[in-house]
Amino acid sequence: MNDWHSWAAVVVFVGAYALIISEKIHRVAVALGGAGLMLAIGATDDKSAFYSEHSGVDWNVIFLLMGMMMIVGVLKQTGVFEFLAIWSVKKAKAKPFRVMAMLVVITAVASALLDNVTTVLLIAPVTLLVCERLALPAAPFLIAEVMASNIGGTSTLVGDPPNIIIASRAGLTFNDFLVHLAPIVVVLVIALLVVCRVMFRKAFRYDGDRAAEIMALEEREAIKDPRLLVQGLGVLTLVVAGFVLHPVLHYEPSVVALLGAGLLIAISTAETGEVLKEVEWPTLAFFAGLFIMIGGLIETGVIGEISKALADAIGDNELGGSMTLLSASAVLSGIVDNIPYVATMAPITSDLVQNMGGGSDHVMWWALALGADLGGNATAIGASANVVVLGIAERNRQPISFWQFTKYGLVVTGVTVSLALGYVWLRYFALG
Repeated sequence: MNDWHSWAAVVVFVGAYALIISEKIHRVAVALGGAGLMLAIGATDDKSAFYSEHSGVDWNVIFLLMGMMMIVGVLKQTGVFEFLAIWSVKKAKAKPFRVMAMLVVITAVASALLDNVTTVLLIAPVTLLVCERLALPAAPFLIAEVMASNIGGTSTLVGDPPNIIIASRAGLTFNDFLVHLAPIVVVLVIALLVVCRVMFRKAFRYDGDRAAEIMALEEREAIKDPRLLVQGLGVLTLVVAGFVLHPVLHYEPSVVALLGAGLLIAISTAETGEVLKEVEWPTLAFFAGLFIMIGGLIETGVIGEISKALADAIGDNELGGSMTLLSASAVLSGIVDNIPYVATMAPITSDLVQNMGGGSDHVMWWALALGADLGGNATAIGASANVVVLGIAERNRQPISFWQFTKYGLVVTGVTVSLALGYVWLRYFALG
């Protein structure tokens, strides 16, 4: 980091991060302003920012979000989210913590099959309706769900984008992730429920009158357009199948989502303008700005220097190395989006594994995956799903501040990362 560009890029990123935390300026304005400064000081350029797969805007994430937001926009018109809200409340006997537990488990399981961003796009509208019906604050439920999505997505190859990068670099299969990471994810989801029971205890206010009203409702009456619902669910099923069959079809999730959105608008009576109004454009703009800022850190070698320093600290000590890699990845992924972080760390981790003679059941790769995926819960901008949920909450006049999310995120991350460290030590060293 001898080049002045490197230090200037660090100053821009830290300054932008500080403004996002302070919330004195809207985070979208900060991200776009920071991106502009990165381009102005030459930390990155137009080719790197808009066309580089390594350090530019991740268009796969942007268009995946856009496609799924359009599909969700059509489904909203059918009343299916109202149906699911009433059904879930009735199944949980209108008890607030039971409702949260049900939504958390559904979110974690769905995030293992879909990517975590798609899951929260589908589950958030249901949650907002549930909270409205029960007169409950939405923030605790949305925060619990987004954390469940990041934890659940850790368990499979397709659940979280960093896992796809790791699988490609390490030659790991879908079953490898299930065998090695699914057991600890089950434990972490249970731990999340216990922590949420304590953290959000004041939010679980039972209103007998409202509960009685909902229990008396007939959820089927919430469906406004059965034909559009069949079309929407049919397309959504095809999209989910496209996600799951990615190893066979080789279509990127963004392509699948856009094809699904286009097909649904083409075959249904939904008006394109109305559907596009449901797209969270500020959220997409925030991601673009954030990607360009992080790209500036990559282009100037800042992230590479941090990664190499981590690799030097690890050396050839597999136990200490896996513990260090997991912990450091959790910290860094809470600050920098975990996708570019893993993209930068993957080749370095590959070298570490080779230096250790292949490692114990790819333990270094599992340490990287656990740290990057779980660390995303630490702050409001640590993972893509977090940013999406904050955008949805703001749009529905239930804003969640950076610190409101982060104070709970740090607790959950501390608990889950500690359990993950214990799991790695126990499975691969004590018993391995």
